[in-house]
Amino acid sequence: MAKAAAGRTNWFAIWTSVAVVAVVAILVVLVMWMNNRATDPGVAPDASGINQETGAIVFGDGPDTVSTWVDFMCPFCAQFEASEGETITQLVEDGRITLEVHPVAILDRLSQGTEFSSRSASAMYAVAEADPDNAYAFLVAMYDNQPAEQSPGLTDEEIVQIAKDAGVDVTADLEAAILDHKFLDFAKSQSLPEGATGTPTLAVNGELVQVTGDPQTDIVARLTQ
Repeated sequence: MAKAAAGRTNWFAIWTSVAVVAVVAILVVLVMWMNNRATDPGVAPDASGINQETGAIVFGDGPDTVSTWVDFMCPFCAQFEASEGETITQLVEDGRITLEVHPVAILDRLSQGTEFSSRSASAMYAVAEADPDNAYAFLVAMYDNQPAEQSPGLTDEEIVQIAKDAGVDVTADLEAAILDHKFLDFAKSQSLPEGATGTPTLAVNGELVQVTGDPQTDIVARLTQ
């Protein structure tokens, strides 16, 4: 009897093992799918003035490059625009610099769950795609109407109105892109450059610069031409 028992196949143990392996495999696939979803940049804005790989919205074509990383919920970004934006705009118009603006969404936690940083960055990409000539005016207007941290931020409808007031040609398609958060995932996929710790981040010709609020020191003195 003992020998017969020893020779029997333990199908229960086998099928239990198979089930465990199957469950593990499913969990692995699920985790991989969730990770891919988390890093999926979603729909990218399709315009010549937007670098889909770096996320930069490009203004001008000067020989020197000035790059900024900004969050529309960040009060220091608004201060940076107020102190250095006029000089930056003039340098672009004079053909001295190429400006690369990187909207990032690192302060969603400060908008009471409304994801204002992501929504506003998505709107910035939508405007840059649809009406690049007025995209910088929209950027300035967003800072002029910047909500306080720890508030819900602006509604999507308010963002649309700000775009209209800034002179943006808000077509039905652009309004839908803002209201539907067309580039939300793309905005969320953008990040600060290596070595940066927050916004605003400024780089001149690829070199990170400590922002002082003085455009002559931060930018002009570092230009090669």
